Amino acid sequence: MNMMLAFILPFYLFISPLSSKIGNFRLNDVENKSVSYAEVKGKKVTVIDFWATWCKPCVRSIPRLVKLHEQYKAQGVQFIGINVDGTRNLPKVKPMAHSLGITYPVLLDVNSQVMTDLKVTQMPTILVVNERDEIVAFHQGYRPGEEEVLEKEIKKLLRPEAESKHEN
Repeated sequence: MNMMLAFILPFYLFISPLSSKIGNFRLNDVENKSVSYAEVKGKKVTVIDFWATWCKPCVRSIPRLVKLHEQYKAQGVQFIGINVDGTRNLPKVKPMAHSLGITYPVLLDVNSQVMTDLKVTQMPTILVVNERDEIVAFHQGYRPGEEEVLEKEIKKLLRPEAESKHEN
């Protein structure tokens, strides 16, 4: 029975907000401009999507992320794509981002430094970060429908005061 439970567990993990913070890293974007995390993060919520051009689940999930970004960007939510392709696939990143309709910043982690620092081990991985730069959710892999879980997390971070008042 325990063996079956291991396979049933969802592909995402929740991390205590105190367990990890995002430091102010700096990467180049697809226009080869150096950009810091502080310059592109959201006012209230930041969703970081680690992806690669060769990752089929990444390609399936990105249009759903774009839709969520468009829906919530006016409320202080910023999505950031961090591509982890190496130098060999680098020329494919900008055209693929364009063809997928990505409207949020795409940064290039060519040496996988940010990926390593944040303990990302598989593609795609999505981090949900609150306004204090604390990682509040860590999703590995992708299954259809996970965008609904992500949307609930975003809504919760956008209205923490309202939710806590209703709970009391």
